Amino acid sequence: MDDKSAIPQRDPLALFETWFAEARESEPNDSNAMALATATPGGAPSLRMVLLKGHGPKGFTFFTNAQSRKGEEIRANMQAALLFHWKSLRRQIRIEGPLEEVSAAEADAYFHSRARASQIGSAASDQSRPLDQRATYFARVEALGREYPEGDIPRPPHWTGFRLSPQRIEFWLDRPNRLHDRRLFTRSGAGWTDTLLYP
Repeated sequence: MDDKSAIPQRDPLALFETWFAEARESEPNDSNAMALATATPGGAPSLRMVLLKGHGPKGFTFFTNAQSRKGEEIRANMQAALLFHWKSLRRQIRIEGPLEEVSAAEADAYFHSRARASQIGSAASDQSRPLDQRATYFARVEALGREYPEGDIPRPPHWTGFRLSPQRIEFWLDRPNRLHDRRLFTRSGAGWTDTLLYP
């Protein structure tokens, strides 16, 4: 059987960059969207979509309100899993590993790179907390806009970022007749080992 288009055996971070670049060309919306799985200290899982905001040799970075449900779960259990699914390319990438919080300077830089309206919306939100009515949130947004009529909004100390250091990266490529191509890379010292997986 022809296997010329199989997932190559190579550096998984370089392979991620190649696939991510292709996704940016083919996905109509949010090619950087990824499912983020966290768990409570008791092992109960939860899952949501977030946006990848940075990646490189150190890992994969996203930002959030640390007082949200996901933020509290992360602080209690600094491990997570990510899933990218690019339907247009019929590809998936699963990534697992420990998390670390980004520096305050890095969180400041990203927060203030956002549109002013997004800064206000984030700072005014008690993310994941009960809200009696949307008018309450809108009133907080308007009040914060009046308090800071121009320029950047101060980053709330609980608004931060986390970086996942990959220990396992699995690439999945759709094939006809369910003969999918899967390759798993596992961190080994300063490098990686890899193996094919049955689909």
